[in-house]
Amino acid sequence: MKKQFNRMRQLANQTVGRAEKTEVLSEDLLQVEKRLDLVKQVTHSTHKKLTACLQGQQGTDIEKRSKKLPLTILAQCMVEGAAVLGDDSLLGKMLQLCGETEEKLAQELIQFEFQIERDVVEPLYVLAEVDIPNIQKQRKHLAKLVLDMDSARTRINCQQICTVLQ
Repeated sequence: MKKQFNRMRQLANQTVGRAEKTEVLSEDLLQVEKRLDLVKQVTHSTHKKLTACLQGQQGTDIEKRSKKLPLTILAQCMVEGAAVLGDDSLLGKMLQLCGETEEKLAQELIQFEFQIERDVVEPLYVLAEVDIPNIQKQRKHLAKLVLDMDSARTRINCQQICTVLQ
């Protein structure tokens, strides 16, 4: 009888007086989570500014970008002007050469922007809009599961006390 009483007192001292609350994340992980919010803000703003810097239409293929790029339009205008003036005039030859050069520059710019979009802009978007929100969602789910675990532990302790008292 005395052993049961002491055991009951130990169980009561463990549960009564303080509610058990399991820490969801360690201090280091809490700092990482705060850093994650900063990373999300930075990647979102960088993605937005970088997209604004691109001259061609984002997401379209190379042909569509080429037709709407100002350098391409200028190159076409120069080549047409050279055709009107003819190959025998110095200005015509110069416009032809400049038009071809502008066309090459436009193609290089399109290739560069396409590569930047594929290698930088899209991964930034995925990080800011998909990966980080998934991490935050999983963190909230973990916190809910820890609360459920704590309440289940409390119920088990209360049931143990009740059985000892009976």
